[in-house]
Amino acid sequence: MANRRGLVLMPFPAQMVDTGSMSRLRVALLQIAAAAGDPGENLERGLAACRVASEGGADIALFPEMWQIGYAPCPDDDAGREAWTSKAVDIGDDWLERFRTIAVELDMGVVITYLQRWRAGPRNAATLIDRTGAFVATYAKVHTCDFSMEAALTPGDAFHVASLSTAKGQVRIGMMICYDWEFPESARALMLDGAEVILTPNACELNEDRIGQFRTRAFENMVAVAMTNYPAPHCNGHSCAFDGVAYLSDDTDRDHKIIEAGPEPGVVFADVDLDLLRQYRKNEVWGDAYRKPYAYGALVSGTASEPFRRRDSRRVRPAP
Repeated sequence: MANRRGLVLMPFPAQMVDTGSMSRLRVALLQIAAAAGDPGENLERGLAACRVASEGGADIALFPEMWQIGYAPCPDDDAGREAWTSKAVDIGDDWLERFRTIAVELDMGVVITYLQRWRAGPRNAATLIDRTGAFVATYAKVHTCDFSMEAALTPGDAFHVASLSTAKGQVRIGMMICYDWEFPESARALMLDGAEVILTPNACELNEDRIGQFRTRAFENMVAVAMTNYPAPHCNGHSCAFDGVAYLSDDTDRDHKIIEAGPEPGVVFADVDLDLLRQYRKNEVWGDAYRKPYAYGALVSGTASEPFRRRDSRRVRPAP
């Protein structure tokens, strides 16, 4: 399917087991190509992708990381960095308002990603918009890639969970962005705050190990996770989702991968069976059921020991 701007959007079938549930939350993974550094073009492509998601029955549309500028890197020179920073937007700006408008028009939630204007320097942000157009939550990437151009970004200061109103009822949604999911603490913090579904914008090459990490975040926390990546050649696609339900009620093993896309552009639909997930979370042994928090003091240490000390590692909480 091609829209008037020539953007090709090819829906992939969702791979799933039919349990007869009426409480499927459909997440559209918008694995689409961006125009690097061009917010205007990405606005049009993004709105078109939202329409395709809606036509496919999505409850939520999830963009890849920093969609607004196509994850264009921050230049090294002062003039280039100033021009890059000037593209930052925030709540109230027209660029974000357009996604609020289309969420209402399509009666669909949207997780839109962008370079966020911030006092101490821009942030890598995602905003969850509900189907009434309300800005439900804004999250800024905590684990910025400080060994790369993301050293120019201000890290986020916390993980947040919000209740999202959908046609399937209220769902507890958390967000993490790209490098965040490579740290077990990110998804764990969201699970402890009540997340049922964690939505993850991404912008990196996904190989077997990285997808395995993401799968593990779902399994160990008994949460559903969904990730949208850029297609080839910017990244390599493989947007994916796992529902975290690894066993059936009779202890039969269950493959909890919902979907994994290929490298090409497309809108991928992932259906999360909320009834199945919620029942599983009541009965199984992972998540927060048998943790021993008294033994985890080293996890919140403010210092790193060898061989993990890095001069460019920012371990101090950023200023508000």
